[in-house]
Amino acid sequence: MKLLSLEPFVTSGSNFEGAKQLFQELGFTINWDTGDYVGFQRDDCRFILQKFNNKEFAENFMISVKVSSADEFVKEVNDKKLQEKFGIRLGNPTEQPYGREVNLIDMAGVCWHFVE
Repeated sequence: MKLLSLEPFVTSGSNFEGAKQLFQELGFTINWDTGDYVGFQRDDCRFILQKFNNKEFAENFMISVKVSSADEFVKEVNDKKLQEKFGIRLGNPTEQPYGREVNLIDMAGVCWHFVE
């Protein structure tokens, strides 16, 4: 038996439709949508956005995503002005023991670690 993928359920926070739009702006496509759950994919990265709002949970949930370039990711987010459009927070790339990383805090408060 072989494990094939890991697809976390990510809370949307209070604005499910806004969260869907944010992830589409980040380049994810919708593979399927059941109303309260949406399957997103960009390249080989997949997750499920869940219509769920629990601030304490969201602010303690973190996801690590491997990227080919942390700097290109920051440029993409800045070029699209996603901080202004969605009120997200974006850090600067920093060197960590596990790679070059940039953090994005989404609308719900989930911390996404984009790691090169």
